[in-house]
Amino acid sequence: MPSGEPLWKLEQVTKTYLMGQVLVTALQETSLEIAEGELMVILGPSGSGKTTLLNLIGGMDVPTEGKIFYSGESLEKADEKRLTAYRRDVVGFVFQFSNLIPDLTALENVALGAALTQRPLSPEKVLEEVGMADRMGHFPAQLSGGEQQRVAIARALVKNPRLLLCDEPTGSLDCSTGKRILELLERANRIYGTTVVIVSHNAAIGRMAKRIARMSSGRITSFSENPSPVSPGEIEW
Repeated sequence: MPSGEPLWKLEQVTKTYLMGQVLVTALQETSLEIAEGELMVILGPSGSGKTTLLNLIGGMDVPTEGKIFYSGESLEKADEKRLTAYRRDVVGFVFQFSNLIPDLTALENVALGAALTQRPLSPEKVLEEVGMADRMGHFPAQLSGGEQQRVAIARALVKNPRLLLCDEPTGSLDCSTGKRILELLERANRIYGTTVVIVSHNAAIGRMAKRIARMSSGRITSFSENPSPVSPGEIEW
């Protein structure tokens, strides 16, 4: 762990779902601490519980058992109004697919994200910073996959979140485009001080983080420290 008290803390968290007549355990007795300002990568194969863990940290779901804290506040006991405020003001999400609104331009998609929070950044400025200054008036169908993902990152960053949760953000991209997306996430961490958590099945991505967690079968199986994180541009897969 980086020095200082963790801003996010999970204690023995379990999440189960009822799928028809079958009870499925997606996450089992998982504990995790995340310090403000760190960049962490969580690695694991499909079905290992990575997305479930991210949804719980982000307030998109609540645990079946266990405790989740943000800045000392218990999230698993929060009502929907409080969770909505937490998702709106604290957390930004980046997914494998951009999920942009097709009938809105890049600028309008990002401005929509800005309208959801109380302390947004400038949509134009954030789009410039992710390299989309000359594409603001384009619709998603007019953008490449990598450009769409840049807009999705801008939409998350414009909220000025304390925490950026990234679920397989390079999963649908080629290596070259994926590295540029990772560079944007690393820059958000370095320039804005945004806490960034990236989940991926791609072990190579772990090289960019100081701390790596590995998951299997709904559990975090290990943590490791990386004394010399590399630039995303140096990663190959």
